[in-house]
Amino acid sequence: MAYSDEELLARLIQCEAGGEGDTGMKAVASVVMNRVEASEGEYARVGQGSIRRIIFQQGQFTCAMETVGGKYNPQNIYNMRPEEIHYEIAQWAMAGNRVTGLGRALWFFNPYQPTCRQNFPSEVGVFTTRIGDHCFYDPTPAYNDT
Repeated sequence: MAYSDEELLARLIQCEAGGEGDTGMKAVASVVMNRVEASEGEYARVGQGSIRRIIFQQGQFTCAMETVGGKYNPQNIYNMRPEEIHYEIAQWAMAGNRVTGLGRALWFFNPYQPTCRQNFPSEVGVFTTRIGDHCFYDPTPAYNDT
């Protein structure tokens, strides 16, 4: 099935951050759109300004994977049933809005512990804030070389 960019983003928001409240969902949507709008580094090269390419870039979003670790992943974007709030947040982010204090975050992850590590995924991202269960990371100058 060919989903529109808005539909894909709404499904990803629900899947990745559906339990994180409005701010958590907006933060995840902000990261996706920051990657879409990246002018340098890996996301500029791979995404080329495309929401679809960013969402389906290999190894980036667990929710965009039908299998994880060789097993079926039931929590994937194809099984999501977005509600109005997910579409509203997708539209909000696609219109250029971002969560205040998030910076230019390009990564997020749930550490399943109370603290966030300083760098993620390596020295190319530096911790900027925590929203709900997710830690968010801004690019460092080293990111531009990826």
